[in-house]
Amino acid sequence: MSEELKEPIEPEGAQAPPADSAEKRPDYYGQLLRLKAEFENYRKRIDRDRPEWIRLGRAEVIAKLLPLYDLLQRAHQEILAGHADSPMAQGMDAIFREFEKLFREEGVSAVDPSGKAFDPHYHEALGFTDKPGCEEGAVAEVLQMGFLFGDKVLRTAKVRLQKKGQ
Repeated sequence: MSEELKEPIEPEGAQAPPADSAEKRPDYYGQLLRLKAEFENYRKRIDRDRPEWIRLGRAEVIAKLLPLYDLLQRAHQEILAGHADSPMAQGMDAIFREFEKLFREEGVSAVDPSGKAFDPHYHEALGFTDKPGCEEGAVAEVLQMGFLFGDKVLRTAKVRLQKKGQ
């Protein structure tokens, strides 16, 4: 009985694989190497792009803060017009110092287009006005400040342009 166990048992009708079957078998090792190389390229691309994604995320958060900044700025102007020495005005000044510090740290700068030529990349024209001393087509009035995030436009400035002289 022990002799029977030593001999391999082959099923009936089984044939030995042909000699050229090695060429027809899938190349699992080659596929593994290609997959590994693709994954390494993916990892390198992600590592290269990650700082840009973080930067864009910061820009998105700051863009969402800009309407709050505008509202606080209008309130601050009203407080300064009536009660410039009040504790409320001093508190608003402190808030704006913090906003300016945050903007400076994140690379955000305000765009002041007053008197400059209209540029559709940086300005959004909302109408025309007649202001003495302005050139035709130049920004005559700023309705809402624009902001840059580094060298990219975070928000265009909303402006009124000088209309043609009559």
